[in-house]
Amino acid sequence: MEHEKNVIMVTWDFTEKSVYAIEHAVQLATGIKGEIAVVHIVKKEDEIPDAKKKMAEEVQKKFSSPDIRFLFITRSGSIFHTIGELATELNALMVVMGTHGITGMQKFLGSWALKVIASSKAPFIVVQESPKPETMKNIIVPINYKRETKECVSWTHFFAKKFGTKFHLFRAKYSDSNFRKGLDSNLFFITKYFSSKGVRFESLSAVGEEDFGKETIQYAKSVDADAILLMTTRDIGFTDYVMGAQEQYIIANSERIPVICINPRPAKVGGGFSASGG
Repeated sequence: MEHEKNVIMVTWDFTEKSVYAIEHAVQLATGIKGEIAVVHIVKKEDEIPDAKKKMAEEVQKKFSSPDIRFLFITRSGSIFHTIGELATELNALMVVMGTHGITGMQKFLGSWALKVIASSKAPFIVVQESPKPETMKNIIVPINYKRETKECVSWTHFFAKKFGTKFHLFRAKYSDSNFRKGLDSNLFFITKYFSSKGVRFESLSAVGEEDFGKETIQYAKSVDADAILLMTTRDIGFTDYVMGAQEQYIIANSERIPVICINPRPAKVGGGFSASGG
């Protein structure tokens, strides 16, 4: 997590959701003294000059803060690959993206937002409306049995240091003993880490097994959460998109709660637990 300039990248598509994304980015950049790179993807290279000019004019008209430096970048390519490539090129600390949720055929073909997120090493913050006056004070962290859940700790520590965040660990419920073992291992690791770092937290368990995503949203609403921090599915594939991975429901939640999406590191080849469990 070495980021000299603390660049926060924002995806721009000339919609109201893009404006919401910049509003969130401005809040975050103010808190960490960062700069904002606004990026727009076009299909053809000859569209770049006009698109970049229009983007810069619209953003500067709506946002004029002497404390925030804006960069404007337009590239040709596919949003499913180019956004992730730009995040790596800029060494972005995080990416903020507005979304309209899952509508129409996306229910069957999968959330385009999740496909974009899967292309990036940097965390995504997916937003659906303007931010609250204060940001990242209460964050929900869903805890399941998967080994990669432990990878959230470095980012929880980041938010705790920068924004004084309190974390709400929301535990899944399992009848399967192996799943319970993985859940207990993750919970022990994370709570021990929080205690050693002085991170404030509390823990609560889901009531049922069938709809952890829905319960997560309900719990987030009940504590007026500022965001949900979500570890995405490792090596997510076509089947996950079609069948509807849990992440899709949470990212496009009807309560419009921002979701911090973190992609796990690639699975190691060899013995031990599988990439999807442990």
